Amino acid sequence: MAGDRTTTVTGVLGWLDQRMPVVDFWNKHLAQYYAPKNFNIWYYFGSLALVVLVNQIVTGIWLTMHYKPSAVDAFASVELTIMRDVEWGWLLRYMHSTGASFFFIMVYLHMFRALLYGSYQKPRELVWVLGMLIFLAMMAEGFLGYVLPWGQMSFWGAQVIVSLFGAIPAIGPDLVEWIQGDYLPSDATINRFFALHVVALPISLLGLVVLHLGALHEVGSNNPDGVDIKKKKDAKGVPLDGIPFHPYYTVKDTFGVGVFLMVFAFVIFFEPTVGDLFLEYDNFNPADPMVTPAHIKPVWYYTPYYAMLRAVPDKLLGVVVMGAAVMILFLLPWLDKSSVRSIRYRGPITKIALALFTVSFVTLGYLGMQAGSELQKLVAQICTGIYFLFFILMPVYTKMDSVKPVPDRVTMHD
Repeated sequence: MAGDRTTTVTGVLGWLDQRMPVVDFWNKHLAQYYAPKNFNIWYYFGSLALVVLVNQIVTGIWLTMHYKPSAVDAFASVELTIMRDVEWGWLLRYMHSTGASFFFIMVYLHMFRALLYGSYQKPRELVWVLGMLIFLAMMAEGFLGYVLPWGQMSFWGAQVIVSLFGAIPAIGPDLVEWIQGDYLPSDATINRFFALHVVALPISLLGLVVLHLGALHEVGSNNPDGVDIKKKKDAKGVPLDGIPFHPYYTVKDTFGVGVFLMVFAFVIFFEPTVGDLFLEYDNFNPADPMVTPAHIKPVWYYTPYYAMLRAVPDKLLGVVVMGAAVMILFLLPWLDKSSVRSIRYRGPITKIALALFTVSFVTLGYLGMQAGSELQKLVAQICTGIYFLFFILMPVYTKMDSVKPVPDRVTMHD
């Protein structure tokens, strides 16, 4: 006997559904998952991040077929074998390298949308925490992948980032040696980074994404009004302000994916380096421990945190500040004391605070790419202070700020 479950479908699908809840899964997460009907453009970026993740996995699989994880062969396997000898290898490489940057663009915009509309507030705290774990895994995955081409910036970037662990009292030097597998980034470093990049972290990322979506569908999606659509239902229990995710939002997301792919293709075919932003020019030269690049800097998506690190004179304190800048994001659901979710119904203090936070973060990203003059260091220190004050003072200004009445039902804004 296949099981006691009953199914409404027949044939092969019915046979499969009796043994695995395919139809129930489809209904719960797509056909009968009711999402708010007032989603706007900000709600594209979650699905687009998923599209880019699939791109990274698929192109990564093909790249590993020709990549050689060794200090002697790594650079040549990328710049000669993949880029020149393998048919369409250049396209796969640029899809992967461009995809890494677009992945962070989509996730940063996705996180900003959560800040705008309070998508981290109760009952979505777990959704936010899982999202932040995804962000941490992305940062680790991006760093490891950045080292693998074994160009100049790969080598010296690894040297700088891994050496930060040396600031930890007592165990620091031994920890650096353990991570690298040697006294300097070397063959052992590439091998272990390659294993983590293609196996451990992708599995972790996929697992976290599944948990993130599962937690989201359990509590329901937020919306630009911050109104809980589950509170207003018809006689059949269907939210009055909800529409089935499929076909309405699958069609909408398909349109968004089409527009995204046009932009994505334009970058890949016409400007894959984006002027030293996505792929640094120094990384087209093989790693040389005897020649230090004039200006060592990480990829753009790490530069806000790198600017914070350089803004602090003490190395250990700088590492602590940089780590705290990421970890404090986990506390956001409990720091925000506002009685409303959406920025639409919040007062001027919260709006000004969010604007200052956004400007400071973008400024830090720019400063992290620069050489670091005394003036730039001063500006970075100011922006770092604004960044942390946004979170530290949040329990105060969100509680004292005025709010507008929140409607009972979602509204449609042009």
